Amino acid sequence: MTKIIMSGCCGHMGMTITDIVSKDDDAEIVAGIDLFDNGKMPYPVFASLGDVNVDADCVIDFSSPKALDGLLAAAKAKDIPLVLCSTGYTPEQLEQIKAASAELTILKSANMSLGINLILKLVQAATEVLYKDYDIEIVEMHHNLKKDSPSGTALAIADAINEVLNNEYEYVYDRSTRSEQRPKKEIGISAVRGGTIVGDHDVIFAGRDEVIEIKHTAYSKAIFGKGAVNAAKFLAGKPHGMYDMQDVIG
Repeated sequence: MTKIIMSGCCGHMGMTITDIVSKDDDAEIVAGIDLFDNGKMPYPVFASLGDVNVDADCVIDFSSPKALDGLLAAAKAKDIPLVLCSTGYTPEQLEQIKAASAELTILKSANMSLGINLILKLVQAATEVLYKDYDIEIVEMHHNLKKDSPSGTALAIADAINEVLNNEYEYVYDRSTRSEQRPKKEIGISAVRGGTIVGDHDVIFAGRDEVIEIKHTAYSKAIFGKGAVNAAKFLAGKPHGMYDMQDVIG
């Protein structure tokens, strides 16, 4: 039985994961963390990880990048693994997380979905075959409440592609100021925000007389919650270091 502390428990994802775990015989949420306790959670809720007085195997964090400093400090003090699911971390914070993994067990993923993490492998395989003759574009769509743009998942897809290309390609987010033919060594990344779109990522390989697309559509945030719970089960008891969802899916 994996005992979990849910950080951001009163948010939408926190409540989604609480429901998922309630139906899972191999996991239990033993405490929550939230600045605003809604009084509806079936476990004790604390204002910070440092305040939690319940033993657990792992923390799932779906709160905010603003909470990172306190979360890392408390996790080090308790020597408890972290599954970091929040998006919108700055480059400096990503370096901070990487440095902390020398003293902590951390799993960080831009997207917790099994399908997205499979796509990261598929786009690399496609890039190896197609990159010489095909232009590469990524279009991502999310709901109108999402603050960061482009999405962390779109950047993760671009990074996976660029890894195959020896990181030689430039990311282009806006063509409105450009009046030139599309250079070969670039990956276009476009963001759409509207309505209640949960998440849609389309990777386009556009060649002469044909287009190949690899697409993922999320119809519910539950897929991210399920991935986070699987990650917590995987991470519990692992040695200090940096992990991602590729380690979970094998």
